[in-house]
Amino acid sequence: MIHTTRTNLLLLKDKSRSVVNSIGILKARKQALIKEFLAATLPFLRSREEIRQFYGKALRELAIAVGREGKNSIESIVKATEREFGIDVIEKSIWGLRYKDLLFHDVPVRAPDKRGYDERGTTPHLEESSGLFEKLLEFMLHIAEYESKLKRLGEEIVHTTRRIKVLEEMILPGLKLQIKFIAQYIGERERESFYRLKRVKNILAEKKGHA
Repeated sequence: MIHTTRTNLLLLKDKSRSVVNSIGILKARKQALIKEFLAATLPFLRSREEIRQFYGKALRELAIAVGREGKNSIESIVKATEREFGIDVIEKSIWGLRYKDLLFHDVPVRAPDKRGYDERGTTPHLEESSGLFEKLLEFMLHIAEYESKLKRLGEEIVHTTRRIKVLEEMILPGLKLQIKFIAQYIGERERESFYRLKRVKNILAEKKGHA
């Protein structure tokens, strides 16, 4: 039980103001995080939709190329065009929130003359299919970036919301209740002291009048 003193009343008022300031800061942080979340959500959803469209078209073009050039020919081209695609996982920060990001050592989509075979000896369907599959790789890498970012942002938004709720619904009302109780107690005590002092003065005045 906290002591009902004027010093503790002042300390509680300072703590209450600090909690109110903290709530304001947390709410501003939450709004900023939500803005970042929404900004990342649209490209993420667009990439997923584009993957579905590109994947279907890439399979169709590949099937036509296999039918015209033969499975063995396509497999030999695939083996000849293999490459190392280096990716580093790095850390980034938004409003103090750390999340994982990807750093590519190479670009996913190559020009036809950079794929390691003579495109003049193949059908346009193979070129189209190759370009689409490389574009799919690019989309999937970006999705991996967005998923990590969105996950961390979502977690932090939930965490910040909970902190605001605890401060607004538990901590701050408790402080206000204590402040009200101590203020009322001190007020009553001061009124009692005032009435006692007034009564003493009246008694002294009466005694002086009878002397």
